[in-house]
Amino acid sequence: MATNATDDTAAGAAIAGTAPARGARTGTSVSLRDLSRRFGATRALDGMSLEIAPGELVALLGPSGCGKTTALRIVAGFESADYGEVLIDGKDVSGVPAAKRDMGMVFQSYSLFPNMNAVDNVGFGLRMRKMGTAQRRQRAAELLEMVGLSEQARQFPHQLSGGQQQRVALARALAIEPRVLLLDEPLSALDAKVRLQLREQIRNLQQRLGTTTLFVTHDQEEALSMADRVGVMRGGKLEQVAAPAELYSRPATAFVAEFVGTMNRLPGELNGGGTVTVLGAAVPAQDGGPASGPVDVLVRPEGLTIAPAPDGNGIVSNRTFLGATTRVTVLISGDTEIQVDVPSTTAAAMVPGTAVQVTLPSHPVLVTARET
Repeated sequence: MATNATDDTAAGAAIAGTAPARGARTGTSVSLRDLSRRFGATRALDGMSLEIAPGELVALLGPSGCGKTTALRIVAGFESADYGEVLIDGKDVSGVPAAKRDMGMVFQSYSLFPNMNAVDNVGFGLRMRKMGTAQRRQRAAELLEMVGLSEQARQFPHQLSGGQQQRVALARALAIEPRVLLLDEPLSALDAKVRLQLREQIRNLQQRLGTTTLFVTHDQEEALSMADRVGVMRGGKLEQVAAPAELYSRPATAFVAEFVGTMNRLPGELNGGGTVTVLGAAVPAQDGGPASGPVDVLVRPEGLTIAPAPDGNGIVSNRTFLGATTRVTVLISGDTEIQVDVPSTTAAAMVPGTAVQVTLPSHPVLVTARET
């Protein structure tokens, strides 16, 4: 489906400049307590627990099949947990039907009614709540203005771009003033430019309304740019929940480190004193690491430094221009390939075949058992 990037860009200004909506609130707390769920032999959730503060946006991030969508559907009431509780403001809603949980949900597919125009789509939930026609249409018009679609109020879904349809779906979810907003990969069906614009608009709107939000995505850039905290899931469990900057700079496990962003594995030797020898130098090991012995040291490309050196410890094998930064691929220790990010202005001297010295500044690094 065609998208209208100009309309979607203009909507960002409309959202940012709109006065606070009627009924804006400080948010609702959400607690997931020891949730477990099986589908046959597959364990989708394995004792998952998560606390979401009032007004917070938390993203669940992970590969397909990790359990993030199952967790969202249990919060929504579309699935039931085999064990565990979902608490909203401290009240267990595990037995409450989905229609009575006072939650708004936006899906990957736009799920608009094709025979209704935009304003009627937005007002549908209000009609189900027996709100009068005049009041319902006024509220729907307010929401459409909030998402920058006032001029498209009378258009039908087939007349709207993908980004516009998803903004109508968002307005419909917010029209009922939900206690909790649930987003199930709402941007994955859109093209890259519209996805970037709409994620900024959703975040601006969520912050202004203060609606507690749980957001499921497999896109790490999306999660890191939108969320107050990100929970990385694997095998039905949360590996780590942290603010985006902490998750990126201090991953708690090797899985988180390698799932979020690009990560190098460097051969190292863990010393008894809590340091690890890597690239010929001793640096602190994060949390001490294992007792001693051979390990892999996990380091981001921007965490390494590189300079041409005839007697260096590596040879440049490739380089990729990324704009202000160039990613230089280096072979060390014969067959270990690592990536180093350097300013593009200094990368000209690092053509393939150049001998270089790769060094690691002395700051704590994450270590893990050596891969064989």
